[in-house]
Amino acid sequence: MQKQTIRHTVAFTLKHEPGSPAAQKFLRDGQRILTAIPGVRNFECLRQVSRKNSFQYGFSMEFKDQSAYDAYNQHPDHTQFVTERWMSEVREFLEIDYMRWLDHEPA
Repeated sequence: MQKQTIRHTVAFTLKHEPGSPAAQKFLRDGQRILTAIPGVRNFECLRQVSRKNSFQYGFSMEFKDQSAYDAYNQHPDHTQFVTERWMSEVREFLEIDYMRWLDHEPA
């Protein structure tokens, strides 16, 4: 990950039963819609397995810099997905955005 790259992550729990057709549709639609937005790189749809929290799933993606991330947030497909799907189908979530802080130093 380059120093200016932003890794956007969100852990979330759906209102749908885990593994249900409705949950699968949400995850597939999210992947299809969000990966089509210019600037989205390394998108992953993840199943959360830790017992340390109650979230079920995660999305992770990267942007080359702040301007690419800002463009994604303002993109009509993103705002429509949030308004029409996220707000009605997600029970709770935690969003964390990372930027590389320390350079890797070999041991």
